[in-house]
Amino acid sequence: MIPRLARFHIEFEGIHPFIDGNGRVGRLIMFKEFQKYNIVPFIIENNLKLIYYRGIKEWDIEKGYLTNTCLTAQNKYKAY
Repeated sequence: MIPRLARFHIEFEGIHPFIDGNGRVGRLIMFKEFQKYNIVPFIIENNLKLIYYRGIKEWDIEKGYLTNTCLTAQNKYKAY
């Protein structure tokens, strides 16, 4: 399910019409969708932002990169 939601996030980021705020809105939607499917959500903190951006940029080359970043953030959220 996480790779499917990550793909949705990538597609949303590509069509969302605003230059500023895409990531915040997209991550908020992902947070809500994770809760909808009873999956522990996550928050991309500052230390993961560059990795998260790389995962978005390289989605077509390395799909697992963004998924793994989400899982790393999810583990940290679980600890909270």
